[in-house]
Amino acid sequence: MPERRRLAAIVAADVAGYSRLMGRDESGTLEALRTVRRKIVDPAIAAHGGRLVKTTGDGLLIEFASAVDAVRCMVGLQTAMAAHNAGLPEDRRLVFRVGVNLGDIISEDDDIFGDGVNVAARLQAIAPPGGLCLAARVHDEVRDRLEVAFEDGGAQSLKNIARPVQVWCWSPEGTAAAPARPAAVEPAAMARTLAGKPSVAVLPFRNLSGDSGQDYFTDGVTEEIITALARFHALRVAARSASFPFKGGTLEVREIARRLGVQYLLTGSMRRAANRIRVTAELTNAENGLQVWTDRYDRDLADIFDLQDDIGRTVAAVVEPAVRGAEIERARRKPTGSLTAYDLYLRALPPMWEGTREAIPQAIALLRQSLAHDPESVPTLAALSWCLFMAPIAGAARPGETWAEALELARRAVERDGADAFAQAIYAQALSGLGDQHDQALLHAEEAVRLNPGLALAWGALGYACNRTGDFARGVESLELAIRLAPADAFAYFSLTGLAAAHFALGRHDDGIAWARKAVQRNPGYGTAHRLLAAHLALAGRLDEAREITRRRDAVQRTTLTELRALRLFHRPDILDRYLAAQRACGVSE
Repeated sequence: MPERRRLAAIVAADVAGYSRLMGRDESGTLEALRTVRRKIVDPAIAAHGGRLVKTTGDGLLIEFASAVDAVRCMVGLQTAMAAHNAGLPEDRRLVFRVGVNLGDIISEDDDIFGDGVNVAARLQAIAPPGGLCLAARVHDEVRDRLEVAFEDGGAQSLKNIARPVQVWCWSPEGTAAAPARPAAVEPAAMARTLAGKPSVAVLPFRNLSGDSGQDYFTDGVTEEIITALARFHALRVAARSASFPFKGGTLEVREIARRLGVQYLLTGSMRRAANRIRVTAELTNAENGLQVWTDRYDRDLADIFDLQDDIGRTVAAVVEPAVRGAEIERARRKPTGSLTAYDLYLRALPPMWEGTREAIPQAIALLRQSLAHDPESVPTLAALSWCLFMAPIAGAARPGETWAEALELARRAVERDGADAFAQAIYAQALSGLGDQHDQALLHAEEAVRLNPGLALAWGALGYACNRTGDFARGVESLELAIRLAPADAFAYFSLTGLAAAHFALGRHDDGIAWARKAVQRNPGYGTAHRLLAAHLALAGRLDEAREITRRRDAVQRTTLTELRALRLFHRPDILDRYLAAQRACGVSE
């Protein structure tokens, strides 16, 4: 019988100190547990549409169709338990710890299995007694739907879970005993950030396959897109529970947007034929009804759940810049006398992403003005760090001149919001490129990818961090994905150069030549790409071509072997020696 998989909100709960309570009064504890189950727990689960999958002594495993319903139920349950316990002696109180996750589960014989269940159980183990511990994916779903304050618990390493999990905590007192983190997000800064965010809702995609049995797949793709978009901190995304009631409705776009309180609507359709899937998506500005962006995606039907994830990540990676572009145009039309910190930030993005020698100083100036208005803005700190990091590479500053400030700004951004993937990626890039903390760079890059798998910059940072730590094969995979996610990015030459470097380390000179040529074409002024192309050609036996490239490059900017060694392109001595030997063969002198 094939596995039955579905997306669900999973709740794991148990009683804190249950063994101690049983040891003191076994029969009394059992009776107390039966009482709270009958009066509080079971009615709460039923009222919110949950299903009690199983019990294990004091433990409960529950599933909900909606993350919002799951969290609303558990907040109500814990609040009711706090009131119930208030009149009892401490040694007779039953206090639940609750973990909530949103993930793919396998259903079999009324039981559920899978990583989604495992993560929920691990979250329950670290939850504050009387409170909740949510995975970031759950928090993304509920943060704009419930009037509940959560505390950021940072990225936590959970037992037998491969990657750290970003967690959020809640307790009835409002001060959850969250795991320690470097610095909490300041409420005032977060409020300013939320107020300025553009908002988007994803309506359920239409199934055009002529087979209603495919609705589950179409809904799954919609959910993946919602989840992927929610990972972009620059957006406020309506939860699934808000947008899915409009499935199959006839209301026009502006009315739906008004009811959901969003500025943009993403709609689409899906058609499945034989072993192919075609997805069409369209982004509309609900304020004026104009189409912002549209595209079509064709995919082979392989693993159906991987395909959902791939489509969700791909669409989200394109939608976020499209929304950003529309917001930039709005800011451009605003009178200069009324510009806010957010408007200044938006105006800085076009020259920032243009990335040229002339444009980057313009972006830096606008971002510094934005920070003067709001010194705690995480997006602005991260963007300014990136501009200062790229300025010497683009020829807008002397080598190393702005890098110390870039590293400090990135550190400040991550301290203020460790759940911002953009900030994590830029900090990883700064650590990887500017210092010797390559293992730390790798950790921050992996966290950026976990927080937002659709962010090309995160995969680029991971690729560079892998190169620095000697995992060149993984570096190749990560950098290729960065380019696939953002092929038109002005900074794609940076990832292309990283690919050329990884292939040099692996001795794959034909591949390295191809990637280095693409990097040179994208940015003819980037010297490192030229040097790598020449080195690959030299070791591939094409020395005349290599020397001609070096000669042309030296006519623009002469570089010595000593300077190339100082750039620390390769950190393994054997690879660096091979690279410098290739440069000598090309005519570069000491």
